[in-house]
Amino acid sequence: MSHRPFPGRRSVLRGSLAASAALTLPTALGSAPAFALSGRPRAGWGVQTGDVTCDSGLVWVRSDRPARMIVETSATDSFRKPRRWHGPLLGADTDFTGTTRLRGLPSGEQIHYRVLLADPDDPRRTGEPVTGTFRTASARRRDGVRFVWSGDLAGQGWGINPDFGGYRIYDAMAALDPDFFICSGDNIYADGPISASVTLPDGSTWRNITTEEKSKVAETLAEFRGNFRYNLLDDNLKRFNAQVPSIIQWDDHEVTNNWYPGEILGDARYTEKNVDVLAARARQAFSEYFPISTLRRPDGRVHRVVNHGPLLDVFVLDMRTYRNANSTDDQPTDAQGILGAEQLAWLKRELARSRAVWKVIASDMPLGLVVPDTGDGKPNVEAVAQGDPGAPLGRELQIAELLRFIKHRRITGTVWLTADVHYTSAQHYQPSRAAFTDFEPFWEFVSGPLNAGAFPANTLDNTFGPERVFIKAPTTANVSPAGGYQFFGEVDIDGDSGELTVRLRESDGTVLFTQVLQPGRVGQ
Repeated sequence: MSHRPFPGRRSVLRGSLAASAALTLPTALGSAPAFALSGRPRAGWGVQTGDVTCDSGLVWVRSDRPARMIVETSATDSFRKPRRWHGPLLGADTDFTGTTRLRGLPSGEQIHYRVLLADPDDPRRTGEPVTGTFRTASARRRDGVRFVWSGDLAGQGWGINPDFGGYRIYDAMAALDPDFFICSGDNIYADGPISASVTLPDGSTWRNITTEEKSKVAETLAEFRGNFRYNLLDDNLKRFNAQVPSIIQWDDHEVTNNWYPGEILGDARYTEKNVDVLAARARQAFSEYFPISTLRRPDGRVHRVVNHGPLLDVFVLDMRTYRNANSTDDQPTDAQGILGAEQLAWLKRELARSRAVWKVIASDMPLGLVVPDTGDGKPNVEAVAQGDPGAPLGRELQIAELLRFIKHRRITGTVWLTADVHYTSAQHYQPSRAAFTDFEPFWEFVSGPLNAGAFPANTLDNTFGPERVFIKAPTTANVSPAGGYQFFGEVDIDGDSGELTVRLRESDGTVLFTQVLQPGRVGQ
């Protein structure tokens, strides 16, 4: 267990955001509030930080009009002698969003920051500052690390319900004082319209805040942008963003359900059938609405390593962009797989380079759970496992290659975290139970959803010998957040012993399952 003080390690941001007065949830559930266009630039969508390391971090904001982004940082919230960072000019080309990289920050320190938006024609005219705080990763092992993860937000028609308290799971995660949050994908449901009300099984009504962009499937760039803005109508999420840095990855619903490159949709709701066109628009909106260190690179990639000091490296995967077409997934050879050859080579290279005690692999899809894709009436496979318990086939071949590499290069401390399936579980993978045996045992932990429909458990595929040690899932499909089954996970790494403790938690923070892992073992 951690010897770190709890929960006082972070000076949690108290009080409301300065921007909260600028964006009030509407009393009538009809449309999103408009910005007041008089006066100075305003940042009604709050602030975010992302991909924070020992000495750097990214700060995000959105303006209501053209503005110059300015960030000031300080060791205290009094902002005496602040350090100033001049950010980009925010305009219509990025939907008035922008990100500023902060470099040369002190390690393991609480950073207070405020974002000012200046009139491009008169820099002296600035809007009311919006404040936030984050802690840089510590270069000292003894400080320990704590983070949370989950995924799947506003799915299956379950949006922001003011009667329910909105996305209240974010308050429970913030109460644990995490160093950062991993969102394992499905940050939006671009293919999931949200209606004003839904009748629940008991006859009561679930009410949603609605917007024009969420009234249909997203096809245009404006509609994808509107999907990301929708979630920022929730005050719980905005408070969380101002307190806790994020590591964001994407999965299918940022574009459309179960998509793969080259797909042509048969869904009658879409006038644009070419998934590559939709994915390009979605990627642009995704890059505008999250502070991600690699998306501004020429290759614009999502997969990356986020270094969090000597105890932890986070390997963020992209199982969507480079995959082959969904199929029965039983081909005897498969060079492309679910990661693509280039990403697989990158992952092996970076795992071998890592000197961190723990190497968390943030995977947007599970390994041994059978996730079907029957949208076109065929028994296709959406993830890795296809239900054949024998030797690796299809996308399993790529995962087998990776697991073999980890074993033979004697890479220690690998742990897999994922979401996607809308329940929580813990799987232990063991060669003695498997058809493929050339790997060392490891754990995979599943959590989510954050605010979406909950679903029954998926079946296991025995190729890599998974044993389901814990599970909590409903027995019926698409249970609303009001019916429970909303989850997040917590990881706590002790700075003295190096032990890694995983806790699977319900939406109110209740611990359902705990697993303690020891450092220094190949695989885990």
